[in-house]
Amino acid sequence: MHRFPLRIVRAPYLSTSLCGVPQRVWASAVTAQKRMKTTKAVIFDLGGVVVPSPLAAFQEYEKKLGLPRGSISRTVVESGDRGAWNQLERGELTLSEFAEKFTKEVTQRAGKEADMSGLLGHIGECLKTPNQSIIDAIQCLRIEGLKTALLTNNWEWQGQGSWSMPRELFDVVVESSKVGTRKPERRIYEICLEQLAVRPEESVFLDDLGVNLKAAKALGIRTIKVTDPEKAVLDLEQEVGGLCLRRFVDDTTTVPEHLRIPVDRLQKYFNQQLNLHSSDPPVIRCFQHGQSNPTYYVYYADKHLVLRKKPPGKLLPSAHAVEREFRVMNAVRQFGVPIPKMYGLCEDSSVIGTPFYVMEYCKGRIFKEVELPGMTNQERRDIYTAMADTLCKIHQVDISKAGLDDYGKKGGYLRRNINRWTKQYEASKTEEIEAMNNLIDWLNRHIPEKEAITIAHGDFRLDNLIFHPTRPEVIGVLDWELSTIGDPITDLATSLMNFYMPFDFIMIKSFQGMDVSTIGIPTVPEFLDIYCRKMGIPSVPAWDFYIAFGLFRFTAILQGVYKRAISGQGSSPKSKMVGEFAKRMAEEGWKIASSSDLRPTMSATGGGLQPGSTGGRRNYSTGPGDLTTSMAVTPDGLSPRAKTLYDRVKDFIQKEVRPLEKEMLEFHREPDNHWKVCPTLSRLKEKAKAAGLWNLFMPKESDPGMKYGAGLSNLEYAFMCEEMGKCPLSSEVFNCQAPDTGNMEVLVRYGTEEQKRQWLTPLLNGEIKSCFGMTEPKVASSDATNIESSIRREGDHYVVNGHKWWTSGALHPNCKVCIFMGKTDQSAAPHKQQSMILVPMDAPGVKIIRPLSVFGYLDYPAGHAEVLFENVRVPLGNMLLGEGRGFEIAQGRLGPGRIHHCMRLIGNAERALEMMLERTQNRVAFGKQLAAQGTIQQDVAKSRIEIEQTRLLVLKAAHMMDNYGNKVAAPEIAMIKVAAPNMAQNVIDRAIQAHGGAGLSDDFLLAGMFAWARVLRLADGPDEVHLRSISRLEYRKHNLAKL
Repeated sequence: MHRFPLRIVRAPYLSTSLCGVPQRVWASAVTAQKRMKTTKAVIFDLGGVVVPSPLAAFQEYEKKLGLPRGSISRTVVESGDRGAWNQLERGELTLSEFAEKFTKEVTQRAGKEADMSGLLGHIGECLKTPNQSIIDAIQCLRIEGLKTALLTNNWEWQGQGSWSMPRELFDVVVESSKVGTRKPERRIYEICLEQLAVRPEESVFLDDLGVNLKAAKALGIRTIKVTDPEKAVLDLEQEVGGLCLRRFVDDTTTVPEHLRIPVDRLQKYFNQQLNLHSSDPPVIRCFQHGQSNPTYYVYYADKHLVLRKKPPGKLLPSAHAVEREFRVMNAVRQFGVPIPKMYGLCEDSSVIGTPFYVMEYCKGRIFKEVELPGMTNQERRDIYTAMADTLCKIHQVDISKAGLDDYGKKGGYLRRNINRWTKQYEASKTEEIEAMNNLIDWLNRHIPEKEAITIAHGDFRLDNLIFHPTRPEVIGVLDWELSTIGDPITDLATSLMNFYMPFDFIMIKSFQGMDVSTIGIPTVPEFLDIYCRKMGIPSVPAWDFYIAFGLFRFTAILQGVYKRAISGQGSSPKSKMVGEFAKRMAEEGWKIASSSDLRPTMSATGGGLQPGSTGGRRNYSTGPGDLTTSMAVTPDGLSPRAKTLYDRVKDFIQKEVRPLEKEMLEFHREPDNHWKVCPTLSRLKEKAKAAGLWNLFMPKESDPGMKYGAGLSNLEYAFMCEEMGKCPLSSEVFNCQAPDTGNMEVLVRYGTEEQKRQWLTPLLNGEIKSCFGMTEPKVASSDATNIESSIRREGDHYVVNGHKWWTSGALHPNCKVCIFMGKTDQSAAPHKQQSMILVPMDAPGVKIIRPLSVFGYLDYPAGHAEVLFENVRVPLGNMLLGEGRGFEIAQGRLGPGRIHHCMRLIGNAERALEMMLERTQNRVAFGKQLAAQGTIQQDVAKSRIEIEQTRLLVLKAAHMMDNYGNKVAAPEIAMIKVAAPNMAQNVIDRAIQAHGGAGLSDDFLLAGMFAWARVLRLADGPDEVHLRSISRLEYRKHNLAKL
């Protein structure tokens, strides 16, 4: 109703998220379209709604002057339209004119002298504190996208300053003294609606006076009478479709439908587990900032809390690990790292649907602008010093005492992250960025020889810190999602990245070209000195490397943003700008690297090329990044964790799988069971899954965070593959069977989040099967440029046509998806014509023509199919990585899978040799055991020699892949593709010979294993192609050595 000196203090340099009223944010996804059509604006009265009613101020002033109770309010009403009060509110009287006239009116009615000159000032003093519940509701409405208006009968404060409530709380402010009309006059409501640009029925009006509400209702405006502000807010929530309008916290909205949690069960958890009690249910709001884990603000039992949970629905294994976040935050908090109070972790999904943790909501300041405008020089320096102090506290946490020894891998952090971000960059690149190629190569060759090992935050920046409301003191560190055990200097470099960004970078403020010392901010050398002194170290070595690494990582992130922005759409000016800055960022990184005097620290060795010898093209590692100085040649040489896992796998196969091997094979020999899933196999899979022996194949290079698999290196998994090869059915028991393993890895490396949700998760869970459609009957498919299948875009779909065969796995009753290779652009360069797309096997137009036999074997129940794809319509979102990227995906798919095949073949050979030894000691010919025959002994010796030779070559290839990447290991990979199948054929053939006619039958595994070994001399590419590649590399290496 009235103007008053209300002040909400805001320092201009503070984050609006914590210490001021936020700028208006347009509607989030939570705001339902129907609700928005129903209500578009909410109009608030001032006195009695936004602030307390002035009636109490009237009564206090009456008491002060000794006037009868009600004298002032009765005078206002009885004086009517021409009374002083109404004239003041229409702007017709000055304050002095009002005081004179209103004094006469009150004196006349009260029967005694009544000086009203101090009334307005008294009202202002009494009403300067707003109703917080109404302020919260206004802010909640605005962040949901609704308009707000203040409709007030007021007056002008001539010479006494102006009303100081932040006007950004309202889209429209209609003041009676300025528009010359007052409530309940019709015109003032019409002015408000016009300025809001809404119809009466699209608005709601809150007032404490019935006469004002009646006039609004006559226009068609919905109304709420305010007697109790908190109850009025509850009424308003119903009027606006159930939006939560209580306990506003910046960046929070009403909880979206799909993220709602059962309030009653949460309240029960608070009562029973956290010992928090209240008669009122929790008020819950959802932080709308794009976290992968839903995060909520919760008010309960006078506590301000934050709840963070896993998202609902099926999740990829180990993804969204809130348990991990809680663990590290709770651990480092005990060592002085500023972390909010951690109330508890709940891993029981029955409470609110998924695991979650609860911590204290931390009020303070977040600085979004790194130059800290509005502060003094000393204040700025103190803030940055506090930032350095907090970083040191994180890095000084004793990992062992904190109980975090297994929180991450100790050592190899830099290489793992170079590989991770290189892979992400490669998956999203749209063109060659020469500076990025050079930078990747330089980083791989200059990794510091010694890495410190501490807790690494992963994204330590000024805006991830919460500062005390008034002191230069960090009270909370945010965003621990990327934390692990790692190199602390990467955090230090991240914290100073502003000094190295392009000067015109729009996303993050750059200090390039600025003399920050003039505004009190420490320079890079000064900040490093502060850090070193607090850490007790003499200096920071290889600083150029860490800054180049930081810029490289940022380039990879920007390139991903750019790729997502333009995928399936024309390039907008903004997306083009992001793409341009990706180049600029890489150039900044390469400028630092190329001018550095750091000396290379490593180079690759072995059969491949040196990482610097690719003629201007990078030769980066795609391995997991743990550079090892020695290669394990037996399981005893594995790390303790890998050796334990190996022993468990071996034990499971011996005790669980091999005793049932014959039963499972016999099941599929029954004609009615050819294309059925063996129940015994299904039970074994459940056992293996329950034992944690599941998805062992996923290499660390594809899964550095161990979200999807066991986190084994290629070398570590190779030993387990050999054990699986000794009992061929066991691969599927552990969900490690081809072609699903290769297809799952493709989805991990190149799939979108939606593709992973739809196909990867059920594959990882063993719920479905997949196949791979590449080989075609009409062309020589060993040269993939020959394939004739087409993928043609039509509107919002691709139309797939092609004739495929040897599509392994397509006949399995659970096969649901095919990774199909076809041509999208026959006019492009030969290796840019092909693309890969996900084709549902139940899509109209997919027709399985027949199963294909391998030397008479149909490989039940998965089989090898001839498949026809006729005008199969597939959504655009099913394209993998992008059009023209098929060869790139194929090359990425081939590396680890070949190790798997080759080590399984060694297992086949070991099983064959075992059977040969057993057979020849139990059979007699020509008067003596077969084992005593010289030819048999020679065959046994040859088999052992060949197995050992091949195993060492395969292990070397795995070692090279792990340490130098698939490209450097290319010669070794080609060698094992030739050596392993030929070796296995020879060893199995000798075992067949020793078994005589029995070796040709299905009574033993030998015939089937021989057939499979022969298949792999073609399935992984013909021997001739690999031999040609090896010879070319040898000639190239020989000629380069002469230079």
